[in-house]
Amino acid sequence: MARLLTSSVVAIALALAACGSVGRIAAPSAPPPAEQLAELWTDPGTTPRDLFWGLGGEKYAPAKDAIYQALVRDDRGFSVTYDVTDPDGVEWSAKIGPEAQTEVVLSRILWGLGYHQPPIYYLPKWNVAVAKAGVKVEGEARFRPKLPQVTSSKDLWHWAENPFLGAPPLRGLLVILLMFNSTDLKDDNNRIYDLQQPWDGTSRWFMVRDLGASLGETGKVDPRRNWWLGFEKHAFITAVVGDRVQFDYGGLHKELLTMIRPDDVRWAAQQLARLTEQQWHDAFRAANYAQVDADRYIGRLKEKIEDGLALRVDRRAARD
Repeated sequence: MARLLTSSVVAIALALAACGSVGRIAAPSAPPPAEQLAELWTDPGTTPRDLFWGLGGEKYAPAKDAIYQALVRDDRGFSVTYDVTDPDGVEWSAKIGPEAQTEVVLSRILWGLGYHQPPIYYLPKWNVAVAKAGVKVEGEARFRPKLPQVTSSKDLWHWAENPFLGAPPLRGLLVILLMFNSTDLKDDNNRIYDLQQPWDGTSRWFMVRDLGASLGETGKVDPRRNWWLGFEKHAFITAVVGDRVQFDYGGLHKELLTMIRPDDVRWAAQQLARLTEQQWHDAFRAANYAQVDADRYIGRLKEKIEDGLALRVDRRAARD
């Protein structure tokens, strides 16, 4: 009996540990006023946004044939990043590797739905001048300009405590990230931007940035990104129990999923269903995806949207 009790206590402790900081998630409050909600999300309206060029348009796109001067190279994260300047003196953050494509796609989709995103672009290859090494050709990269009129605050905003807890777009954002198998739901990616002049409807942006850990499998230790085979095999909704929804998600910070209710899943699916066929394909084209790969991703995402609208357990989960 003592051994049985001990085993039960251990099981409970492990379950609580898996929940992480669930107890620290603030209770939803009343929805914020429209002016404040606009700092996170604005209804994009009936005119489809251009998801090939995104918020910055062609105006802010990086030059393909320029030689960029390396300021700093950072090898500490999953992806190697550079801070570089172009011949016009504009400073850029350039991320190389498999996250370059996925970050551009997901950023475009979020902006198309009304969530704030910085201008970002994809280059399949580019030239960088490194001290003592000369000019070399680097592979694919996500380019994000550091614009003087847009300042990234040192402050982060937190999923579990923020002004938007009472608003469906906050929880809907989590659902959308789950649909794209975003496996990096950490507060470190949540940035606040202050703008000198209103842009995209407001002078302050609350956004999720560095979205590259997506469109593959989910997991706690370097899950494979940008992998459509892994993306296709993942289920979406695995169970609906009362006002709780369970998802096929293997990443960290699972406690955040306890914020999501059935209405949030439907809301997110309704927003994604508003995207046109042109927008879907433009988002993947902006990241230089082959048509066959884009078609597979889009097809699977549309299945998830249908499951979200119907609040239906994913057929993959049902089969398991």
